[in-house]
Amino acid sequence: MSQSERSTFFKQSGWMAIANVVSGVFMMSVHPIVTKSMAPEEYGIFVTLLRTFTMLAIPAAGLQTVLAQQSAAAIDSKSERDLAATVRAALKGTFFTWMIFALLALLFQSSIMTGLKLPHALPLWLTVLAVLPALWIPITQGLVQGRQNFFSLGLSMIASGFGRCAGVLVLVMFLHWGAAGGMIAIFLGTTLSTIAAFWPIRHLLHLPGGTFSARPWLMRTVPLTLGVTPIVFMISFDVLVVQNQFPKEVTAFYSAAAMIGVALLMLTTPMAAVMFPKIVQASVTSKGSNAFWLAGLGTIALMGSGALVCTILPTLPLRIMFPGKPEFLASAVLIPWFAWAIIPITLANIMVGQLMALSKFRIIPWMIIVAIGYALTFQQYAHQAQNLPHFEAFKHLIQILGVFSLLSLAIASGFTWLDIIKPKQSGPTGL
Repeated sequence: MSQSERSTFFKQSGWMAIANVVSGVFMMSVHPIVTKSMAPEEYGIFVTLLRTFTMLAIPAAGLQTVLAQQSAAAIDSKSERDLAATVRAALKGTFFTWMIFALLALLFQSSIMTGLKLPHALPLWLTVLAVLPALWIPITQGLVQGRQNFFSLGLSMIASGFGRCAGVLVLVMFLHWGAAGGMIAIFLGTTLSTIAAFWPIRHLLHLPGGTFSARPWLMRTVPLTLGVTPIVFMISFDVLVVQNQFPKEVTAFYSAAAMIGVALLMLTTPMAAVMFPKIVQASVTSKGSNAFWLAGLGTIALMGSGALVCTILPTLPLRIMFPGKPEFLASAVLIPWFAWAIIPITLANIMVGQLMALSKFRIIPWMIIVAIGYALTFQQYAHQAQNLPHFEAFKHLIQILGVFSLLSLAIASGFTWLDIIKPKQSGPTGL
């Protein structure tokens, strides 16, 4: 990578970092706003619905990867028309997926409400509604990411945070609509984010012709979706189990610490977003790229610094996120554990992203096995630990996350070595 290319990488990463920080400030501002108007147990429900929302959006997670890959490789008029046909098919497919979710929510409404301790059905259905634009966000963001239109990608991220923050300010703080108002705000944020990313590539829907072959496209999309799914699942599953297994009066304290951990992970997403299309284009054009190493080193620096701050001053992020709510300072004992537990899985995410960009899919079954093992272990321990002091049980649950986070990093490192570094015949691979 030349000096100018390295400079461009860091400029683009810098803008994405700014957009991510601005979006993160808006999104994190949601929590001090809602906690001013919600009791701790209702806040626990709100965070659980957020994680449910994240998990329901998993089926579209791979779409951002595959469309970023296809968009980055669309370098002539034919491939651009094919891309347009793919986008139209993806929008239709995700809509029908959402219809299935809505039907399942209707059929199992009572069981879902009992499991998540929901007082009434409205927050559940607002969560389902918010999932529709969330399924479309990966499509639109993948397209602008692949075009390396990082300005629009960053704007989409900011729009998501702004919509959420403005929504909860009006609906939760002023109108006191509780968790239901919070989920309307999520819907507003996802809708604005979709529009912001779609606008610069709207012409694709009007391009004539183009070929969309469902079978080969699904053969690429399904592995990419499965590649993204285990990590998204592992950082979302815990809150749902805690909400189900522990008294609602204490789940908010686990949720508060979990939000800090995920916030640290989100600091690194700009570099991963910039890295992916550069690796794809380097592979298509047979040019080298140091994007993976730059993203990895940047992730270590950011996550390491954040974890150190959380270890030395564990109450600081809680005071920032929950001002005027001293009861949440009890979560400080969990903050360092979460901060360090999330680092390995964040690095694994960078490695998996590189493997997916280069269509190296052998890692997928192993990551799925890790995710399943984590879910079974976490669920079993949570069930057994209900009679322990709650914060002791929570600390042990975070340690379980940390162990499986390290395991995911070990597997990702192994396949990075086997599939990319070791084979000399692979040519330029993004390293």
